Amino acid sequence: MDFKEAEDWLYSIPRFAKKNEVEKTKQFLDEEIGDFSKSIPTIHVAGTNGKGSVCAYLRAALNECGLKVGLFTSPHLVSVLERFMIDDTMMSEREFTNTLEYVRSLISDFNKKTGNEKYFPTFFEFVFFMAAVWFKNKKPDVIVLETGLGGRLDATNSIGEKKISVITEIGLDHTEYLGNTKEEIAFEKAGIIKENTPVVFFNKEESVSDVIRNRAKELNAPTYEVSVKNIKNYETNNAGIDFSMQSLYDGFVEIVLNTKALYQTENALIAFRTLEVLSKDFPFKLDSKDYVKGLSKMNWPGRMETVSDRFLVDGGHNEDGIKAFLESVKTFDYKKKELLYSAVSDKDIDKAASLIKESKLFDKIYVCKLSSYRASSLERLKEAFKDVENVEYFDNVAEGIGKMISDRSSDTYSFAVGSLYLVGEIKALIYEEETI
Repeated sequence: MDFKEAEDWLYSIPRFAKKNEVEKTKQFLDEEIGDFSKSIPTIHVAGTNGKGSVCAYLRAALNECGLKVGLFTSPHLVSVLERFMIDDTMMSEREFTNTLEYVRSLISDFNKKTGNEKYFPTFFEFVFFMAAVWFKNKKPDVIVLETGLGGRLDATNSIGEKKISVITEIGLDHTEYLGNTKEEIAFEKAGIIKENTPVVFFNKEESVSDVIRNRAKELNAPTYEVSVKNIKNYETNNAGIDFSMQSLYDGFVEIVLNTKALYQTENALIAFRTLEVLSKDFPFKLDSKDYVKGLSKMNWPGRMETVSDRFLVDGGHNEDGIKAFLESVKTFDYKKKELLYSAVSDKDIDKAASLIKESKLFDKIYVCKLSSYRASSLERLKEAFKDVENVEYFDNVAEGIGKMISDRSSDTYSFAVGSLYLVGEIKALIYEEETI
């Protein structure tokens, strides 16, 4: 196969097919690939909001400490290759094709050995196996591993060893899979905690944090909590955000972030605390001066990212994500603001529309349908935004962007929010078709 054929084959695997049991995933990983976590220190990250950003901050900080870092994240924005990184370099197309074909052959061998010809990984399980093969070949010094959905039953939770577990902010998302309350979702996320292994988590609501604390106590896992109380004196400017972050050892540390997303202060704090805890028992030297410098260099696509002149995109897709996005928009000093919005069908679009309406931040709103198979219908979007003023609707993202850009004046700033799928489509339009 060439890359396009390999990519098409991968997408032919149903993305939300029934998961295999973690024990089966672990059996395949151990017997056919070999568990990379046994030889490469691995940081495991779960959560509802911010886990991708925390992974990116960890990668940048560890790079600044002189380490070669493997990074596995999801979803991707434009190319599936984004899911597999060594430092700031994606897996190549040739590596992707070769690795995919190799994993396919291992599945065939596994089925013959076990006599179970019906076993086949889901889409996410398959890409996780590809990452495992690639990391074993590339031999990074450390791996940062992001969960997909949940944690307890996630494919990534099949690894045998972890240097540390990290749990970011818990919110209501994927309730059809994880539970209807934040406490139920926290239980699933806390499933990544391993016996006698430290866990860092973000404490936003006590009832949710209690779920994580109780699970950690059962497993004798030391806990390190962070919260907004550990962040002080933040200031925004054209370059980003300056603020003070409370250290475990040295009082408050000054941090500079290359972003205008206020919520990234929390994610940087989680990464910072993770590195502090790791530095106690890690096979490589971690100097706080280095990883603080690394945090300032991180740039994570799709999170309050400026993609062209006066046009910023954000992947906020649930209630907490939309709220965080709107808080950041308030810091932009422009006379007029306009918004492009879209979402996938399983999100709370009514809540998003309500929050956007209540914010009164936008002079004009452009609502469009995504091209994804998960896209919400335009009819559903219209129903959600029926009580919002100054809204136009479009059959696709390209039409929505085109109208938004043509309408705006020199004193207008444009934003897009609602889904990482939306961010991906916008970035593809900008960088591939150059339409903006």
